Amino acid sequence: MSSRRRFYARPLLATAAAIAAITGVAATAPAATPKDVTAAPASLTALDDTYYQDALGKTGAALKSSLHTIISDQTKLSYSQVWDALKATDEDPSNSSNVILLYTGRSQSKSDNGGSTGDWNREHVWAKSHGDFGTATGPGTDIHHLRPEDVQVNSIRGNKDFDNGGSAVSGAPGNYTDGDSFEPRDAIKGDVARMILYMAVRYEGDDAFADLEPNDSVSNGSAPNIGRLSVLKQWSQEDPPDSFEQHRNDVIFDAYQHNRNPFIDHPEWVEAIW
Repeated sequence: MSSRRRFYARPLLATAAAIAAITGVAATAPAATPKDVTAAPASLTALDDTYYQDALGKTGAALKSSLHTIISDQTKLSYSQVWDALKATDEDPSNSSNVILLYTGRSQSKSDNGGSTGDWNREHVWAKSHGDFGTATGPGTDIHHLRPEDVQVNSIRGNKDFDNGGSAVSGAPGNYTDGDSFEPRDAIKGDVARMILYMAVRYEGDDAFADLEPNDSVSNGSAPNIGRLSVLKQWSQEDPPDSFEQHRNDVIFDAYQHNRNPFIDHPEWVEAIW
């Protein structure tokens, strides 16, 4: 780890007011995903009465096991289908022709997807080498943790664990990296944490893939682990779900995989399990 250490603690209500919209995003400028700490899925009560009914009232291993059973009931996409899915899940609410890139925050044309410099491609937030699942249908194509990202920034992040610290990432203001970790911009720290924890609940080693688990380490290499758990928990608490993240969860549920990230609907379950 770099000796640089950023203590990430900001007043949530002040932050929410300061970045309340994505409007006017230029293709070359970072856009803060809007954070509304009062927002909640309109159908949460209905979801608790139906989708989550078997998980309510549980904690620890029992909650994790129950959620695993619930969210494992899903439609699986091919890796090629992910391209079109991301154009819907990550659509810029201010410009339906664009998607919002995860780390840069840039609003970019949906048609600029590919592998060339300046394009966006498919970022595996849970790095695919951590468990060696590649792009296989299952964890390798699960759009709850696949996001559009600038090709070069995706390469810079690589398969690094998540932690605070490092040097500024070129072309992605607010992101930092060093030899063993990557720190995303403040506006999506919680999003990253909840994607990682979703993967840890969804993939428990009972479907021909590795048992994915977070730990408090970096440099996990090819082990089916990603860290640091203590930092991810902090990020989830300090950057709660916003309307963009909630809408994305709804689109995945309604139109694509038909399962949900429970930590977006119930962020308090992070602490209840870990």
